Amino acid sequence: MQRLSWEQYALELAKTASLRSEDPFRKVGACALSKTNRVLGVAYNGLTAGKEVNAEFWNDRDKRRPFMIHAEANLMSLFNRGECGIIAVTLLPCVCCAKLICAWGVPKVVYSEEYDNVDAIHTKEIFDFYNVEIEKL
Repeated sequence: MQRLSWEQYALELAKTASLRSEDPFRKVGACALSKTNRVLGVAYNGLTAGKEVNAEFWNDRDKRRPFMIHAEANLMSLFNRGECGIIAVTLLPCVCCAKLICAWGVPKVVYSEEYDNVDAIHTKEIFDFYNVEIEKL
């Protein structure tokens, strides 16, 4: 049996974390590994811990989107700048999260899915500009 690579391992943890998301449209998970491949944290997209909303809140995706905290933003709160070696995300980060990842000094991002839109192109350009390696698994 062949062992998972560290990237695959992190992505599997991210997929598991995504199951905690309460977003009915898109469940996103993320995992950060240190430069020595120690798990720094796992996170998912959703509302701030403890925030309660009525069931109707989840029905309109466009109205709730501005209030959702992305998995990457939740994840970045769990470790210090320069500490992370790999971030795995179930969905290619948006432009804002890509800039946050770059500011945090993360050298590599792996992901499994991406939106088919212009945002994905800009995200890849940002990672390229800041020399962040990206890999779709």
